[in-house]
Amino acid sequence: MISAATGAMALLMVTLVKEHGLEYLLAATLLTGVLQIAAGYLKLGILMSFVSRTVVIGFVNALAILIFMAQLPEITNVTWHVYAPAAGLGIIYLFPYIPKIGTLIPSTLVTIVALTALTVAMGIDVRTVGDMGSLPNTLLLFLWPQVPLNFETLAIIFPYSAALAAVGLLESFMTATILDDMTDTDSDKNREAKGQGIANIAAGCIGGMAGCAMIGQSVINIKSGGRGRLSTLVAGVLLLIMVVFMSDLIKLIPMAALVSVMIMVSIGTFNWASIGGLKTLPLSTNVVMLSTVFVVVGTHNLALGVFTGVLLASLFFANKISHFMYWEKTFEPTSSTRVYKFIGQIFFNSAERFAGAFDYKEDVKRVVIDVTRAHFWDITAVYALDKAVIKLRNMGKEVEIIGKNQATQTIIDRFGVHDKPDEIEKVMGGH
Repeated sequence: MISAATGAMALLMVTLVKEHGLEYLLAATLLTGVLQIAAGYLKLGILMSFVSRTVVIGFVNALAILIFMAQLPEITNVTWHVYAPAAGLGIIYLFPYIPKIGTLIPSTLVTIVALTALTVAMGIDVRTVGDMGSLPNTLLLFLWPQVPLNFETLAIIFPYSAALAAVGLLESFMTATILDDMTDTDSDKNREAKGQGIANIAAGCIGGMAGCAMIGQSVINIKSGGRGRLSTLVAGVLLLIMVVFMSDLIKLIPMAALVSVMIMVSIGTFNWASIGGLKTLPLSTNVVMLSTVFVVVGTHNLALGVFTGVLLASLFFANKISHFMYWEKTFEPTSSTRVYKFIGQIFFNSAERFAGAFDYKEDVKRVVIDVTRAHFWDITAVYALDKAVIKLRNMGKEVEIIGKNQATQTIIDRFGVHDKPDEIEKVMGGH
């Protein structure tokens, strides 16, 4: 993965820099790295298991849209000269078909070199990299943040560092997941977290700000043949050399050439199959994917979009699972016993249906609650059981619970009160 500061990360730093200055940003970057290394050792990469495939697709599509939208200022309301270099898309897609050399040299590199040479040779007046601002012309220097090393400084930077670490890891984990799909590999997310942390500590020591994986540049790397960490290292070293020692040439690159490359990235990143899936996939799946896209595009915050997608996916999943909880009723007239047999998962979203299954006013002597094929997952489920048992007993019925598995028995023993007279008295007294 190619890593650097991204838009989502930069947004988190604005207030800190505005209120406390650059030195505190460097200190926050160092702490961000430490937190990310700790996350790697704590194996927090497992959190990616809670991000559904649908959220990943929404993340990818939103990112592709943002990449494309970012190019629009360079190709709208401009002179016709801009559209000639934009023909670089043709080079990008056609060059790989040239025998022998087409697969040896990245088509994106060929596009940039060819269009730069074309605009210089023909004297075409277009916006170039040099028009975007000055480039650095010195090598990196070691910079230790000039801030007081005390708890007051820690209190200032910790909230920002924690947010930067979380957002950075989220974007890096998502990018790693996407690249895994593209390369048919399985990356170690915890190792990525440690590597990201080390990189951010290094960045903070040379005057840089906290960064994370950049999916657009990473996709370019993959499509250009990069498959290992060496490709990332070479890219960074060459970029440093080019910016510092070849800035005069870099300034000549037309923005339209870079735009053509990023449009290629946008097209290649977007999951086009997801459009057809809108007709075939369940409504809940489409809602999660589209919500992720809309939130990311609307806020330009990738992390917020992913959080939205994960939240919606969790709610839809909980609602779906709750519908698999049902019950059967039988009656034994000889003993005047009503048997309720529950099947499925009983938790916060199905607990109310569980409690509502009983006919509390029915004229029977005994009620048997059979949970052999049911499972109680949380305190809400236990509370629903307590509520039902206590209410049935208050109506003069003998109640027996049978078939509890070990996990259900454990959570009921720990949090249930229906068989604990002292606890019942406390609950009733509280009302």
